[in-house]
Amino acid sequence: MEEVQRHSVHTLIFRSLKRTHDMFVSNQGNLPDIDEKLEARRKSIKARDSYKLVFDRVAKADQSKKIVNGIVGGSGTTGAIQAPEPLLAITDGSANARDNHLALAEANNKTSDTPINNSLVLAPGMRTTSGTSNVQLIPKKAPTIPKPSWHAPWKLSRVISGHLGWVRCIAVEPGNEWFATGAGDRVIKIWDLASGKLKLSLTGHVSTVRGLAVSSKHPYLFSCGEDRQVKCWDLEYNKVIRHYHGHLSAVYSMALHPTIDILATSGRDSTARIWDMRTKANIHTLTGHTNTVASVVAQASNPQIVTGSHDSTVRLWDLAAGKSVCTLTNHKKSVRSVVLHPSLYMFASASPDNIKQWRCPEGNFVQNISGHSAIVNCMAVNPDGVLVSGGDNGTMFFWDWRTGYNFQRFQAPVQPGSMDSEAGIFAMCFDQSGSRLITAEADKTIKIYKEDDEATEESHPVNWRPEILKRRKF
Repeated sequence: MEEVQRHSVHTLIFRSLKRTHDMFVSNQGNLPDIDEKLEARRKSIKARDSYKLVFDRVAKADQSKKIVNGIVGGSGTTGAIQAPEPLLAITDGSANARDNHLALAEANNKTSDTPINNSLVLAPGMRTTSGTSNVQLIPKKAPTIPKPSWHAPWKLSRVISGHLGWVRCIAVEPGNEWFATGAGDRVIKIWDLASGKLKLSLTGHVSTVRGLAVSSKHPYLFSCGEDRQVKCWDLEYNKVIRHYHGHLSAVYSMALHPTIDILATSGRDSTARIWDMRTKANIHTLTGHTNTVASVVAQASNPQIVTGSHDSTVRLWDLAAGKSVCTLTNHKKSVRSVVLHPSLYMFASASPDNIKQWRCPEGNFVQNISGHSAIVNCMAVNPDGVLVSGGDNGTMFFWDWRTGYNFQRFQAPVQPGSMDSEAGIFAMCFDQSGSRLITAEADKTIKIYKEDDEATEESHPVNWRPEILKRRKF
């Protein structure tokens, strides 16, 4: 029996590449020429798909600008000014004000033979000097900034250690009795929320566990990791009962739909995938992002799926059609975290440049929340309107959701014996009551924070300075 000669992996890969090259090299000369018309049409279709909303808004803005300036068309003559809706003049909104507005516009059209260079309309009680078109307008009221709500400061209450690698993800059980964590040691650990004691360790992943989700309707725990695997664990038997195959690279995030039995996952292959929880079928592959999809969230109302990606965009998806309905391009850097507000119809996205708030269903921009000087890895928000963000350098910022006011910030303490560079916060999550905050960190620990019961508005007043906010926002 002949002994088979063994080759290194490098040699085998090189031989495979050479065989592939030799097989297809003869086809290179047979490729057809590029059709410029088809290429131009392809680009226009792609542009309309990604930026349709932008094109429509620009067209509407141009149209309204023409109406305001009184440009209707025709060479050598100025068209009649049509009364704009709503009124350009500052009026009290009464019927008399509207009649005055229309009468003045009509009189201007009849008596003036020279081109009209000012389309502003007088409000009742205003005067102009004859021969000039200067109009004195009532000064606009300065925008008012609401005072932020008072929130009690948060403090560290417990540190839990047990993982042998970076802790990367957290999920709290709907009954609020326990929570699960996944880490770089490839183990999923389940902890008692009240005592912080370890209840169970689940092994099965062969690489870092990056995402966890607990079902509120079934005794199932879902996990995903850098080994491209998505698993469903039956918590009655503590073993894997389903695998969801399809991702081509590491899976970084997952979310369960609150009302339908479907699961959303996203990862380094630039896609988000929608799975039927029971049949393991890949219902949709949501394509459109051009880089790692770092975060995916699901909600019952439209848009049901929202994703944030390292290509600096946030996309809102139509779950029925499996298509992107809106692409938010306001961020300048990678979006690593997206979080839904538990009661308001809003969500926030985090990037090193800013945290941005958006209003559903169309993704209307609400406000910037700035202050972090590091990569923001994770966020969490509770029903009281406390938004927390965690940075790669271990900083934690607490914000008032409504106003974006930063009422507390601190550096998370590093576990003794760890290096200062291991201060990063990778994941955070409030428990079901919103009174405890759980963080997963690079020093291999899990930290639990709670509100300071002794704090009052007198001991920790709101340092509210609206003049600074005005300079920042307006």
